Amino acid sequence: MRFLLVIFTFLSAICLVAAHTITIPARVKECFFEELQVDDKMTITFQVGDGGQLDIDFLFLISDPSDVVVQVAKKETTGTYSFTATKNGRYTYCFSNEMSTVTEKIVSFNVHGVVHVPDSGSADPLENEIRELADNLAAIKDEQEYIVIREQRHRDTAESTNDRVKWWSIFQFFVLFAVCFWQVFYLKRFFEVKRVV
Repeated sequence: MRFLLVIFTFLSAICLVAAHTITIPARVKECFFEELQVDDKMTITFQVGDGGQLDIDFLFLISDPSDVVVQVAKKETTGTYSFTATKNGRYTYCFSNEMSTVTEKIVSFNVHGVVHVPDSGSADPLENEIRELADNLAAIKDEQEYIVIREQRHRDTAESTNDRVKWWSIFQFFVLFAVCFWQVFYLKRFFEVKRVV
């Protein structure tokens, strides 16, 4: 029975890891909420995948139920923030693109570890190991998503550069062709014998 409880805890922790990708228009703030109990632990990992200077204001307004702002990060490209709830209630975290007047931002973020943590004195060592394993798996998943987003960004840059090189080469070909044609025409006229009638 204890083994099944451990497996259930492990699978619950893995299921609680959820990745989200959102598009935040210019001059907009997107907020999300989590209901937490005292001593619940939550980690938020985010990365700006596209848009502008790849920065966003992360208002880890983890405003607790009494609206006290816990952390604020300005103009971040990527970040990981963790906290432990000190009160029962709704906690808020926001991504703000209010600093941008034109560019929308694409933000990928993960919320994991929203698990009610029992007293550490009564916790089984095996459960602690499984919880630590689940946290490590979540961190690996976050890193993989970060790598995927960076690879996509680099691929887009490489394709854009390739297109620019192609069009510049075509432009240079036509300019070279026009200059050669003009030189042949000019030299031909230069060496023509003009007859006086």
